[in-house]
Amino acid sequence: MKRAGEPLWQQAWIGLGSNQGDRLALVRLGRAELAATEGVRLEASSALYCTAPVGGPAGQADFYNAVVQLATCLSPLELLRRCLAIEQRAGRKRLQHWGPRTLDLDLLLYDATCITTAELCLPHPRLHQRAFVLRPLCDLVPRQRHPGLGRSLAELLAALPAGPAVVRLRSDW
Repeated sequence: MKRAGEPLWQQAWIGLGSNQGDRLALVRLGRAELAATEGVRLEASSALYCTAPVGGPAGQADFYNAVVQLATCLSPLELLRRCLAIEQRAGRKRLQHWGPRTLDLDLLLYDATCITTAELCLPHPRLHQRAFVLRPLCDLVPRQRHPGLGRSLAELLAALPAGPAVVRLRSDW
């Protein structure tokens, strides 16, 4: 039972991606920085995957992708702001929409919260369309229901049309 004045902890899932520089070191950095964030506890990490870029300019390197599960007492907007600060510290430059990036941290889900504002949309608006997000999410919570669609993440993954391969690289990253 929650005591008066005690923060309410929520579950959140963050997608990590990198296709510039030392991709493994950068996704590890993102995970470590999230784990070191006040008001955040790292609970689990998916396997690490490699995928071809989806959308964006041609000629980009493949992405390393993973998802982490967090417990947090931060609001969704504050958690997003912390993610953006971590990206910036990792050298992220937003020069081109869907362009190459050192580190990308996407707030995918925050419990069963649905939000649409100028700064934040939850669940992530393309979550249900992207195997490179759904595959690592299913490593962690395949039965979790998408709050807007009511279907499990495993069902959403199974319903995707064939697309670029999502190749599992390692579970111990």
